[in-house]
Amino acid sequence: MAMEMQSRRKTMGFLVVLLAFFFIEMAASSTASRSSLSVQNLEVQAQLKLLNKPAVKSIESPDGDIIDCIKLAHQPAFDHPLFKDHKIQMTPNFHPDRAFAEVSLKTKPGPSREVTQMWQLNGRCPEGTIPMRRTKEDNLLRASSIKAFGKKKHKSVPQPRSADPDLITQSGHQHAIVYVDGDKYYGAQATINVWEPKIQQPNEFSLSQIWILGGAFGEDLNSIEAGWQVSPDLYGDNHTRLFTYWTSDAYQATGCYNLLCSGFIQINNEIAMGASIYPLSGYHSPQYDISLLVWKDPTEGNWWLQFGKKYVLGYWPAFLFSYLSDSASMIEWGGEVVNSESDGQHTSTQMGSGHFSKEGFGKASYFKNIQVVDGSNNLREPKGLATFTEQSNCYDVQTGKGGNWGNYFYYGGPGRNPNCP
Repeated sequence: MAMEMQSRRKTMGFLVVLLAFFFIEMAASSTASRSSLSVQNLEVQAQLKLLNKPAVKSIESPDGDIIDCIKLAHQPAFDHPLFKDHKIQMTPNFHPDRAFAEVSLKTKPGPSREVTQMWQLNGRCPEGTIPMRRTKEDNLLRASSIKAFGKKKHKSVPQPRSADPDLITQSGHQHAIVYVDGDKYYGAQATINVWEPKIQQPNEFSLSQIWILGGAFGEDLNSIEAGWQVSPDLYGDNHTRLFTYWTSDAYQATGCYNLLCSGFIQINNEIAMGASIYPLSGYHSPQYDISLLVWKDPTEGNWWLQFGKKYVLGYWPAFLFSYLSDSASMIEWGGEVVNSESDGQHTSTQMGSGHFSKEGFGKASYFKNIQVVDGSNNLREPKGLATFTEQSNCYDVQTGKGGNWGNYFYYGGPGRNPNCP
């Protein structure tokens, strides 16, 4: 009996020690967890301070955005040492001839109307400032890392000469585009129909844009991009937003969306990068579009961006790039989606209007008045326009030409459907 009692005491003692170790481990783990959260919080706050500059005026948009009017010289571009002695160029030295002068607000198949931004309904930024969408804590916490916030993933640019299925699977990106290559290009323009495509997963996006590309599709690709996008991960909602992007090393370390890193220098106080576009097109409803022009200033070498007929937004300095410091070797126009293939099925994330090109005006999304800027700084029709899509039964593209639409195409699709399982 005594031996049994002694054995029980030993067992109890052993359990007490085990429990003590367990609680110590739990306490240490909790402390480490709190410490980790504290470090992350400090990193988030430091990044927010870096991105959100002191505002001269703040405007609350009906869509929930806060637009800060910040001084021109305080924008994020000037945080980088390369920009230390950079003198802001307030106007381009050259402008392509006839830019948007021949683009009618009335489209041939039906009415198309001018677009603004939603935040403008509640105010405007004063002269000497630029409007900048405020980055919130939630925006950073949604990113895979603070470093990855505002950046595209590698291999997201369409590579028309390779429709290798392995490439599609690796990148998870799908496209429906038209393109030109084989020449030197000094810019491009298009008028782009704006919609609000439905996104299946928060980590997917849908966009429609112009790509200005230089170099090979390797580790040193240069790209300047502008258009509209719906990206729940980046913005925290499903609004259609104006965006830009740039990279000089194939999306590896350089570049970002909008003004989320040093790069693009904005000079305009009326249009906000990353802000929502208003109003939008609807199926069998009025159609709205935005006009974008990107061109290279032959004197300074900077790449300029214009929105609509009157808003010269700013520029990407020539020193950001290697190949594009001279010229572009390919121009692409069209749509892109992320296909995460959840549950082994193709995504139902829509491209464009979510309808195939054959449905035409008022149903399918379009690009019209597609032009390139040549070596004489003139806008001209692109020669040898080609099309590309990885899976035309998911998203497709169809070109045309005529009337005041010039070179145009319809594109897009619903993603998953009986022919795209």
